[in-house]
Amino acid sequence: MKLQLPAIPEAERTPLVEALLAIIDALQQRTQQLEDTVQQLRDEIAILKGQKPRPDIKPSQLETPPPQPPSAEATKRPGSAKRPKNALLVITEDWLVVVPDAPVGSTHLRYEKYIVQDLVIEVKTTCYHRERIQLPDGSSRLAPLPEDVLEGQHFGAELIAYILYQYRQCNVTQPLLLEQLREMGIDISAGQISHILTEGHEEFHREKEAVLAVGLQVSSYIGVDDTGARHQGKNGYCTAIGNDLFAYFASTDSKSRLNFLQVLQGVQPGYTINETALAYFKKQELAQAVGEIERRALSVRERGGLAGAACGVGNHGETACAHRHRRSVVGTDHRTRSVAEPGDSQRWRPAIRPADPCVLLDSRGTALGTPGALQRRTPRGG
Repeated sequence: MKLQLPAIPEAERTPLVEALLAIIDALQQRTQQLEDTVQQLRDEIAILKGQKPRPDIKPSQLETPPPQPPSAEATKRPGSAKRPKNALLVITEDWLVVVPDAPVGSTHLRYEKYIVQDLVIEVKTTCYHRERIQLPDGSSRLAPLPEDVLEGQHFGAELIAYILYQYRQCNVTQPLLLEQLREMGIDISAGQISHILTEGHEEFHREKEAVLAVGLQVSSYIGVDDTGARHQGKNGYCTAIGNDLFAYFASTDSKSRLNFLQVLQGVQPGYTINETALAYFKKQELAQAVGEIERRALSVRERGGLAGAACGVGNHGETACAHRHRRSVVGTDHRTRSVAEPGDSQRWRPAIRPADPCVLLDSRGTALGTPGALQRRTPRGG
């Protein structure tokens, strides 16, 4: 039971009174919680004794005000909002329809519009007679096709777009597509439909990569996620990158940090050798590698290709061969646990063993899980 306190005038609400009111309110809430707990225990005891618990009696509805009738806006069905139905239409044809057999003495008043929308699907087959001429040197030259004709394709862009739209967007199967196109008069085979759906999509891939590049340039933040997915009959992962402006998806066979960096870099992967990488090289006595990197960095700086604290760039996955030293360093797939040194942020350190002297550089100036610049791989014979 909650006690109702009398109203206290504003002039009498001193800090002490406010504190007491807060204490009273907290005590009332605590009392109500204890009462609910006691009632739950009583109900459980009653159930154990084979009795019925206390019924949950709803409050009386006699004094509840009747529900308000829905407004006229709420009773309208979805999509029935008033809008100009013909204002956005593009009129492609205008016909004048006159009254047939008008009586003598009739006078023209006006024309009243009556708009009809229709869909026209027709087969268009074009034969291009390409001229071939003979040049003075004896060779011949063939006239090029118009720009709207796809090179090497005997099907037009509209037909290809229609097939892709029906299959991808409308979920029309290939057999139904084949039947539909043949009924329209298109001479096409099942293999040609499969070729259109699966081959020659380089333009779409270039557009996809351009979306990622532009999206990263104009975005102040991105969201990243990955999930398991099957691709080409194999278990893999789908990495999603995007925000409110764009969305990019990539199917790969890994969800590692290296895979994410590769997806994030798109079609132009690269790496940056920073001061941490150079310090790691010097610590491992990779003198020739450091000298080669600094020489390349100086050459790139002279061309204006670097800025800031970066010391060198190159293609991702490209190896920088180290010096022929007896302490060759190559990471392995088996991570060896070790105690981190003071100031060292490495949690898992690569195993050090004699192997071929080849150092794989990581992406964007950092190694996989370490501040160094070594990529883990299995040494020969391991």
